[in-house]
Amino acid sequence: MPAVALLITVAGCSSADDSASAAVPSPDAKVAELCRNLDKVLPAKVDGERREDPEPASALTAGWGSPAIILRCGVPQPPKMIDPKVADGRDPDAVAGGVNGVDWLMEEQDGGGYRFTTANREAYVEVRAPQGVDSSSVLIDLASAVKKAIPEGIAS
Repeated sequence: MPAVALLITVAGCSSADDSASAAVPSPDAKVAELCRNLDKVLPAKVDGERREDPEPASALTAGWGSPAIILRCGVPQPPKMIDPKVADGRDPDAVAGGVNGVDWLMEEQDGGGYRFTTANREAYVEVRAPQGVDSSSVLIDLASAVKKAIPEGIAS
């Protein structure tokens, strides 16, 4: 039962105040610093939605709109990122691609929406776009901030 409560807390919205919530990653000090730098240059609007950060407040998370587009910086490498089926284009639920100079792994989520995770950067940045959101617009809006704050390289 506690796992269900945690899942609801991490993935859902509170009906009392409609604030989004997001689990705060716990990266090492180097990645945390990169994430704090990213937080400083994130856009005020993404896909036309103004920034409304999720709870608990952290420089490692950001959000826009409702239902919320959620960004988490310093997440672990997603398992699908090293799955040869994805690299070969044989996984119907995950594909790799690039938008405005930033490489992403796109994973379709149960219930609609997508999770995008940066690739070939010194920190993994995850963006969750809910169903109905123009995900290409989201990635275009975030690309310059990611390029400015998270150098190209291999995340540790």
